[in-house]
Amino acid sequence: MSRISTIRVRAIAISSVVLAALGGMAVAADRYTLQVPNGLAFSDFRGYEDWQVVSIAQTDEVLKVIVANPAMIAAYKAGVPGNGRKFPDGSKIAKIQWTQKKSAEAPFSVNVPDTLKNVFLIEKDSKRFPDSSGWGYALFNYSAASDTFAPDGSGTNCGYACHTAVAAKDYIFHPYQKR
Repeated sequence: MSRISTIRVRAIAISSVVLAALGGMAVAADRYTLQVPNGLAFSDFRGYEDWQVVSIAQTDEVLKVIVANPAMIAAYKAGVPGNGRKFPDGSKIAKIQWTQKKSAEAPFSVNVPDTLKNVFLIEKDSKRFPDSSGWGYALFNYSAASDTFAPDGSGTNCGYACHTAVAAKDYIFHPYQKR
Protein backbone atom coordinates (compact mmCIF):
# COMPACT_ATOMS: atom_id res chain seq x y z
CA MET A 1 0.00 0.00 0.00
CA SER A 2 1.31 3.45 -0.87
CA ARG A 3 2.09 6.06 1.75
CA ILE A 4 -0.89 8.21 0.60
CA SER A 5 -3.25 5.22 0.84
CA THR A 6 -2.00 4.47 4.36
CA ILE A 7 -2.57 8.08 5.40
CA ARG A 8 -6.09 8.02 3.90
CA VAL A 9 -6.94 4.76 5.71
CA ARG A 10 -5.65 6.20 9.00
CA ALA A 11 -7.55 9.46 8.45
CA ILE A 12 -10.76 7.56 7.73
CA ALA A 13 -10.22 5.34 10.79
CA ILE A 14 -9.54 8.32 13.05
CA SER A 15 -12.52 10.20 11.61
CA SER A 16 -14.74 7.18 12.20
CA VAL A 17 -13.63 6.89 15.82
CA VAL A 18 -14.16 10.62 16.42
CA LEU A 19 -17.61 10.58 14.77
CA ALA A 20 -18.61 7.49 16.75
CA ALA A 21 -17.49 9.13 19.97
CA LEU A 22 -19.29 12.38 19.18
CA GLY A 23 -22.38 10.48 18.13
CA GLY A 24 -22.35 8.64 21.44
CA MET A 25 -22.01 11.93 23.28
CA ALA A 26 -24.99 13.35 21.40
CA VAL A 27 -27.09 10.34 22.36
CA ALA A 28 -25.94 10.53 25.99
CA ALA A 29 -26.79 14.23 26.05
CA ASP A 30 -30.38 13.57 24.92
CA ARG A 31 -32.48 13.88 28.06
CA TYR A 32 -35.19 11.68 26.58
CA THR A 33 -32.88 8.65 26.80
CA LEU A 34 -32.53 9.01 30.60
CA GLN A 35 -34.45 7.22 33.33
CA VAL A 36 -34.17 6.59 37.03
CA PRO A 37 -33.91 3.09 38.51
CA ASN A 38 -37.28 1.29 38.40
CA GLY A 39 -38.05 2.86 35.05
CA LEU A 40 -39.51 6.39 35.30
CA ALA A 41 -38.12 7.85 32.10
CA PHE A 42 -37.67 11.44 30.97
CA SER A 43 -39.24 10.37 27.67
CA ASP A 44 -42.52 9.69 29.51
CA PHE A 45 -42.74 13.48 29.88
CA ARG A 46 -41.94 14.50 26.31
CA GLY A 47 -43.58 17.87 25.62
CA TYR A 48 -43.72 18.98 29.27
CA GLU A 49 -42.32 22.34 28.16
CA ASP A 50 -45.73 23.12 26.64
CA TRP A 51 -47.94 21.93 29.51
CA GLN A 52 -50.20 24.34 31.38
CA VAL A 53 -48.91 26.08 34.51
CA VAL A 54 -50.38 24.84 37.78
CA SER A 55 -48.44 27.05 40.16
CA ILE A 56 -45.17 28.82 40.85
CA ALA A 57 -43.04 28.75 43.99
CA GLN A 58 -39.86 30.23 45.37
CA THR A 59 -37.44 29.01 48.01
CA ASP A 60 -34.27 30.72 49.19
CA GLU A 61 -32.38 28.81 46.49
CA VAL A 62 -34.66 28.35 43.48
CA LEU A 63 -37.61 29.58 41.45
CA LYS A 64 -40.04 26.84 40.43
CA VAL A 65 -42.70 26.52 37.78
CA ILE A 66 -45.05 23.58 38.22
CA VAL A 67 -46.77 22.38 35.04
CA ALA A 68 -49.15 19.46 34.43
CA ASN A 69 -50.31 17.36 31.52
CA PRO A 70 -53.88 17.69 30.18
CA ALA A 71 -55.16 14.70 32.22
CA MET A 72 -54.00 16.28 35.47
CA ILE A 73 -55.25 19.75 34.50
CA ALA A 74 -58.70 18.25 33.77
CA ALA A 75 -58.67 16.60 37.20
CA TYR A 76 -57.69 19.88 38.87
CA LYS A 77 -60.52 21.69 37.05
CA ALA A 78 -62.94 18.97 38.22
CA GLY A 79 -61.99 19.79 41.81
CA VAL A 80 -59.35 17.14 42.56
CA PRO A 81 -58.03 16.81 45.22
CA GLY A 82 -60.26 19.26 47.15
CA ASN A 83 -63.37 17.23 46.32
CA GLY A 84 -61.93 14.17 48.06
CA ARG A 85 -61.16 12.37 44.81
CA LYS A 86 -57.71 11.27 43.70
CA PHE A 87 -55.86 12.17 40.53
CA PRO A 88 -56.41 9.58 37.79
CA ASP A 89 -53.68 7.29 36.51
CA GLY A 90 -51.88 9.05 33.70
CA SER A 91 -51.65 12.34 35.61
CA LYS A 92 -48.20 13.88 35.24
CA ILE A 93 -46.60 16.95 36.74
CA ALA A 94 -43.22 18.57 36.16
CA LYS A 95 -41.46 20.99 38.48
CA ILE A 96 -38.87 23.03 36.59
CA GLN A 97 -36.37 24.71 38.90
CA TRP A 98 -33.89 27.50 38.22
CA THR A 99 -31.36 29.28 40.38
CA GLN A 100 -32.42 32.88 40.73
CA LYS A 101 -30.94 36.31 40.26
CA LYS A 102 -32.12 39.89 40.61
CA SER A 103 -33.37 41.35 37.37
CA ALA A 104 -30.93 43.85 35.91
CA GLU A 105 -33.63 45.42 33.71
CA ALA A 106 -36.65 45.84 35.99
CA PRO A 107 -37.05 49.24 37.68
CA PHE A 108 -38.00 47.38 40.90
CA SER A 109 -36.59 44.48 42.88
CA VAL A 110 -37.62 41.18 41.35
CA ASN A 111 -36.04 37.75 41.16
CA VAL A 112 -35.95 36.03 37.78
CA PRO A 113 -34.71 32.63 36.63
CA ASP A 114 -30.98 32.36 36.08
CA THR A 115 -29.60 28.88 35.34
CA LEU A 116 -31.73 25.78 35.02
CA LYS A 117 -31.02 23.57 38.05
CA ASN A 118 -33.20 20.48 37.60
CA VAL A 119 -36.50 19.03 36.49
CA PHE A 120 -38.52 16.98 38.98
CA LEU A 121 -41.10 14.67 37.38
CA ILE A 122 -44.07 12.90 38.98
CA GLU A 123 -46.40 10.38 37.35
CA LYS A 124 -49.54 8.67 38.69
CA ASP A 125 -49.69 4.97 37.80
CA SER A 126 -51.17 2.83 40.56
CA LYS A 127 -50.02 -0.43 38.97
CA ARG A 128 -46.38 0.62 38.41
CA PHE A 129 -45.93 2.43 41.73
CA PRO A 130 -48.06 0.69 44.37
CA ASP A 131 -45.46 1.16 47.12
CA SER A 132 -45.63 4.96 46.85
CA SER A 133 -49.42 5.39 46.79
CA GLY A 134 -49.48 5.24 43.00
CA TRP A 135 -46.94 8.00 42.33
CA GLY A 136 -43.55 7.63 40.67
CA TYR A 137 -40.91 10.32 41.14
CA ALA A 138 -37.77 11.25 39.22
CA LEU A 139 -35.26 14.07 39.61
CA PHE A 140 -33.00 15.02 36.71
CA ASN A 141 -30.21 17.48 37.50
CA TYR A 142 -29.03 19.84 34.80
CA SER A 143 -25.39 20.70 34.13
CA ALA A 144 -25.06 24.05 32.37
CA ALA A 145 -21.38 23.35 31.67
CA SER A 146 -22.17 20.29 29.55
CA ASP A 147 -25.79 21.18 28.66
CA THR A 148 -26.90 17.72 29.84
CA PHE A 149 -29.24 16.16 32.37
CA ALA A 150 -28.41 13.30 34.75
CA PRO A 151 -30.80 11.25 36.89
CA ASP A 152 -30.55 11.81 40.63
CA GLY A 153 -31.98 9.60 43.34
CA SER A 154 -32.33 5.95 44.02
CA GLY A 155 -35.49 5.18 42.08
CA THR A 156 -39.09 6.08 41.43
CA ASN A 157 -39.95 6.53 45.10
CA CYS A 158 -37.25 9.20 45.70
CA GLY A 159 -39.84 11.94 46.38
CA TYR A 160 -42.38 9.88 48.26
CA ALA A 161 -41.12 10.55 51.80
CA CYS A 162 -41.41 14.31 51.28
CA HIS A 163 -44.84 14.08 49.63
CA THR A 164 -46.38 12.04 52.46
CA ALA A 165 -46.86 15.40 54.23
CA VAL A 166 -49.68 16.05 51.74
CA ALA A 167 -51.20 12.56 51.60
CA ALA A 168 -54.66 14.10 52.11
CA LYS A 169 -54.14 16.01 48.83
CA ASP A 170 -53.17 12.83 46.96
CA TYR A 171 -49.48 13.58 47.56
CA ILE A 172 -49.40 16.81 45.52
CA PHE A 173 -48.27 20.05 47.19
CA HIS A 174 -49.41 22.64 44.69
CA PRO A 175 -53.06 23.47 44.07
CA TYR A 176 -54.29 24.69 40.71
CA GLN A 177 -54.21 28.48 41.11
CA LYS A 178 -57.15 30.66 40.21
CA ARG A 179 -56.69 32.50 36.92
